[in-house]
Amino acid sequence: MVKLPVRAEFWRRASLGLAVALLALMTAPAGGQDLPAWAMLGMGSHKNQPLPGPPPIRASQPPTLSYPVEPMGFSAPGAFYLGMRNSLVSLDFLDEDKVLFTFRVPGLIHRDLNSEERTDERKIRALVIRLPQGTVQAEAVWTVHDRSRYLWMLGNGQFLFRDREKLQLGDASLQLKPYLQFPGPVLWVEMDPSKKYLVTGSSEPAARTPKPGDVPSPETAQATVTGEQKLGGEPDMVLRILRRDSGQVLLVSHLRSEVHLPINGDGYLETLRSRGAAWALNLNFFTGGSSIVGSVDSVCSPSIDFVSAKEFLATTCGPGGDARLVAMGTNGHRLWEGPASGTLVWPLLVMAADGSRLARETLVATHAVNASAPLGTEDIKGQAVEVIDAASGKVALRAEASPVLDAGGNVAISPSGRRVAVLGAGAIQIFELPAPPPLPDLSVTKAGP
Repeated sequence: MVKLPVRAEFWRRASLGLAVALLALMTAPAGGQDLPAWAMLGMGSHKNQPLPGPPPIRASQPPTLSYPVEPMGFSAPGAFYLGMRNSLVSLDFLDEDKVLFTFRVPGLIHRDLNSEERTDERKIRALVIRLPQGTVQAEAVWTVHDRSRYLWMLGNGQFLFRDREKLQLGDASLQLKPYLQFPGPVLWVEMDPSKKYLVTGSSEPAARTPKPGDVPSPETAQATVTGEQKLGGEPDMVLRILRRDSGQVLLVSHLRSEVHLPINGDGYLETLRSRGAAWALNLNFFTGGSSIVGSVDSVCSPSIDFVSAKEFLATTCGPGGDARLVAMGTNGHRLWEGPASGTLVWPLLVMAADGSRLARETLVATHAVNASAPLGTEDIKGQAVEVIDAASGKVALRAEASPVLDAGGNVAISPSGRRVAVLGAGAIQIFELPAPPPLPDLSVTKAGP
């Protein structure tokens, strides 16, 4: 077993917490209620009596700037991809005046006839667009070998690029530099709001021979850990929490499936089932110890996301399948709560770098979704976007994203929260917003070990 630079109590709690989190994702909701819509989306047509169609999505204000994407080489993906959750587009702010737009380039897929390894190789075109001129400042073509998310913003004009077992660093020049290499393909990446920590999930074989030209990386990122394994000795997915600046590993655990682990600069949040529909929210500190920071009521396992270092958002389910948003501070203070508007189908969240605003997007469907009424592609009528002030819960902007991209990547918020970019109506639309309200003081006293 790798000796981690954390206390034994933290390691024990971390392993238990991850197991509880995974179990919660697989547990049916209390009282036999319907699962939330995002857990129910199927591609068959429903046979229930259809409800009246959804109202049209109307933007609450016109865009200030608009840049057509067809001249950039972008073409809308076909309806064939809807429901596959493929990452086809990435739209991000490098800073207040530069937008990074990347997208899949249609074309023939290269197949290596000398290898039995399955490949989903595809080309990604990347463009840096200068605002307000709309000029292309840099461009590049990258290769990736799967259909999952490949790009994350780091702040200060930098981004993280993933392909297979490699993580690379990039900036406005679009030149990629080696960063970390893992013993197996990286399947997902998450970060805390300050971008100081990485959460990675990778699929790692029991034995691996180094490949020629492997990028050097910290030993901690290449370590093999003991833990729960699949039958036959094959290890499960390996989850790590690392310091981004050094690659130092804070936590290692084996999992059987992908798990969303919300973290901030202090630790990670887990949801603990209490009585009935009540869930306790437990913050586990990297230095050891934990603290209950609040509770929510939900008939499904609530989804938790950090908006800023001290504020997080809980998405919960009511008895009738209705969703609610609850914003809380790590000091236990509840900032605001309210119903999530619209039919909740595969909701996605995008945060401003300073935590001042968040964008929530969801598919617009013709009917409520449950086990007896899944969705077909013909039932999906659009993708709605709401930009919300993190301090108050007030909706600052409503817009429509098109084409519908169920894996997201089509909405971005500038570092200050004052600009929002939406891929819609055949263009990159830029919306100018008033300054967001200041966040309240959400300081928290750290619990002892």
